[in-house]
Amino acid sequence: MTRTTRPTVEAILAALPELASYARDAFILHPERAEPDPWSSSIGGPLLWPRDEPWPECSLPDASDPAGSPAAAMVPVAQIFRRDVPGPWWPVGIDLLQILWCPNEHCDPPASQADVSPVVELRWRRADAVLGPLTTPPPPSRYEEDGYLPQPCAITAERVTDFPFREELPADLRPRLEELVRETGDGGDVITHLAGWKLGGWPTWHLTHPMVFACDDCGTAMTLMFTVASDDETGVVVGRSGDLRIFTCPADHRHGFQVDLH
Repeated sequence: MTRTTRPTVEAILAALPELASYARDAFILHPERAEPDPWSSSIGGPLLWPRDEPWPECSLPDASDPAGSPAAAMVPVAQIFRRDVPGPWWPVGIDLLQILWCPNEHCDPPASQADVSPVVELRWRRADAVLGPLTTPPPPSRYEEDGYLPQPCAITAERVTDFPFREELPADLRPRLEELVRETGDGGDVITHLAGWKLGGWPTWHLTHPMVFACDDCGTAMTLMFTVASDDETGVVVGRSGDLRIFTCPADHRHGFQVDLH
């Protein structure tokens, strides 16, 4: 994946200082094919998983089997250690995030999941609490799309400052942001559209109008936590070569998350 090129944050804020209050920390995760181990941050690599904790399975009906049987073992999508990607998204006492999904396309998933997508599962952990790691996770019993079996990749984490899509800004700022976008890059939006796998930051809404996801547990407006990107390096393809985004509750990481396909 080509690394994102854009003006410096200082240059962006010099041109449009009102954006400063909307800035969010984020990391772009650049994948590279490798053989990561369970103690490394990775995409599609092995997880630091407790041997005595059941491996997640999915028995929901899907395009591969309307009966949803036998239950399919979920597959690792990403593992992120806090030491590699520090930021405000980490709950107190947690230093490991694991994302898995069912490698099948679900047309009628639970309300919190995205249509025509894999079903996602999250785990927040303390790495030092995993005393007896699982060495051989179960393989999926069935899968429909090769694009839902991420290739193992090491990641290089690039810290960035992210800004919201123009429609999430006050109306008086939008024309000035549009002008700044036109003046930079090669015709694409390199100011508010940071492409690739991303932790934190803002979602892009270049295909639909912005949406607000309210936490089902407390009603708090959810924030973008993770973006799964379609790309050749990982072999992942979601939607029409788009992004799958995971939104979480900033008030409590134990509240349910929501998934969006864009």
